[in-house]
Amino acid sequence: MGKIEYREEKFAYGMLSPMLLFVIAFIIIPVLGTLWISLHRDVTFIPTHPFVGLRNYAMILRQGEFWRALLVTVSFSLVSVTLETLIGLTFALILNEEIRGRGIMRAIVLIPWAVPTIISARTWQVMYNYSYGLFNWVLEHVGLGAVNWFGTPLSAFFAVVFADVWKTAPFMTLLLLAGLQAIPSDTYEAAIIDGAGMFQRFWHVTLPLLKPVLIVAITLRTIDALRVFDIIYVLTGGGPGGATTSISLLAFNYYNLGDYGMGSAISILTFLTVLSFTVVYLKVGRFQEGLK
Repeated sequence: MGKIEYREEKFAYGMLSPMLLFVIAFIIIPVLGTLWISLHRDVTFIPTHPFVGLRNYAMILRQGEFWRALLVTVSFSLVSVTLETLIGLTFALILNEEIRGRGIMRAIVLIPWAVPTIISARTWQVMYNYSYGLFNWVLEHVGLGAVNWFGTPLSAFFAVVFADVWKTAPFMTLLLLAGLQAIPSDTYEAAIIDGAGMFQRFWHVTLPLLKPVLIVAITLRTIDALRVFDIIYVLTGGGPGGATTSISLLAFNYYNLGDYGMGSAISILTFLTVLSFTVVYLKVGRFQEGLK
């Protein structure tokens, strides 16, 4: 290695060092710390915190509440991300057209995403209220009667899903709109000359060229959805009867009880779940790229 190459490599490491230090301090060390705690019987009223190895994980995997929380989390992610992708793609296609007031419409669409999740969840909680909520007010005025939105597991689940879709569909819209605007206009012009209709252009031009952005957007949203906590915590608290408890909320409940060992173990399992889905998405994306 010559002196010039050595200097360039040294300069590159120097430029990357702040980011590397940030990653080590705020990502790697906390993850390793959580992993270390998960290997101990770390409970508030046990001062010794004995090392128990994988016993916390074994206890969690034998519990029905963990598997139910995992099912709720995966179901929530699949339903909400699917709806957000469809709605986001629809709005992105509309906002990508040359229509009057497009700039104002883009700003309005992004408002839900700009609202903090806690505030958004509280707003939906008021609208779902049985006595004075907006939805029951409308239902009563059309003669259908009030509904206890959080009274059954199915209604509570979809109440959380709809609130999450309203909050995060604009994020999908923003990403997909950026992908649509990166598609060259002459590609559509060539398709029109070849006689392709609107749906043919969408299926054979838009979707293939938008696929890389679509995979990234779905991956990011799935990662976020699998970590869902705040909107469920505010709206249902995991009820009724734990029917909407996510794995992040389950970990929080253990932390809240002072059982940091079990809570950390669930946090590590959450991380592994998110990592598994991310790897699957990336593998699918690479497989599809290889078919081209």
